Formats: sequence, structure tokens, C-alpha cells
Amino acid sequence: MPNIHVLTAGYVGRGTASTVSLIESADSLVVVDPGMVASRALILDPIDRLGFSVEDVTDVVVSHHHPDHTINIALFPRAKVHDHWAIYENDVWTSRSAEGFDVASGITLWETPGHTPQDITTVVETDDGVAAFTHLWWHSEGPEHDPFATDAAALSEGRSRVLGVATLIVPGHGEPFVPNSQTAR
Repeated sequence: MPNIHVLTAGYVGRGTASTVSLIESADSLVVVDPGMVASRALILDPIDRLGFSVEDVTDVVVSHHHPDHTINIALFPRAKVHDHWAIYENDVWTSRSAEGFDVASGITLWETPGHTPQDITTVVETDDGVAAFTHLWWHSEGPEHDPFATDAAALSEGRSRVLGVATLIVPGHGEPFVPNSQTAR
């Protein structure tokens, strides 16, 4: 089963930073949302402490194409990049639907539009349950109504879908949290 690591928890407010995560599976090392951070060391140092290098990263997943979630993709020169409709590797663009696509064993992409029409969630089966890396929530408090959502109904539908399986949510701009009956839907 894959192991998950939050490299840096994001935030919104005076500044904006993406939550950046690393997923280890038997055959892959996946970074999710390598976006804006106060310093690239907040991404690179934890990877180094875990015993990996940027060259070890096999895949990068971006939940959506806002710069605060994509700006540091180039830190991982050997990685394939996954988004809502393709895989990008060097100069090759391979079109595919994200829905149900397995990045690696135990790591699956779901289409979860709402914040943008192109949002995806990375669903990871771990020994402790199912973790969802997603921008359906900015942080543990929601917000209940995403002020930038392009489709509030789709956002709510995506939240319900994720809450149906997730035992841990890694939101776009905050610490991981365990969903409960008070989690914004």
C-alpha cells in the first residue's frame, strides 16, 4: 500500500501556498500539487529527509491549473505530469481521461470539477484507509461555499463522492483532516 507524506501544508490569507504532498508506492514516487510556497526548500528539504531526490520523482499530479498549484512542476525533471485530460512527458502529450486513471498501484485519479471545470482528486489507498488529495476543500473548515467555484453544484457532488470513501482529506491549502458530520458538503 502507498505511504503518504505532506511536504508542506498550504494556506490562504496574507500569502497563498499550496499543500504539497508526496506519495510513495512500490514502483512510483508521486508529488501532488507542487505549487506556490514561501521557499522551494519547503518542498525539497522534506523530500531529502525522506531519503529521496527530485530525480526519484516519477509522477506529478496537478489538481487544477491555477499557478498556486503548478508553479514548481519543473523541480521534478524526470516526472510525468498528470492533469485532467493528459499525461505530459518531455515533448509527448498523451491524451486520456483522468476519471479512473491509475497513476500507480493504489493511486487513482477522479474527475471532481467545481472549483474549476478541470479539477481532479488523487485517491490513495493506504494501510490506514483512503486519503483524498483534493481542492474540493481549501482547508478543514471548507470554506462551505467556495467563492471561486465555477460550478457550486458540481463541487457539492464531488464533495459527497469523496466523503463516501475518504478517511483522510488533504485539502488544497491546509493540514490534512479527518472528515466528520460537520465537514462542508
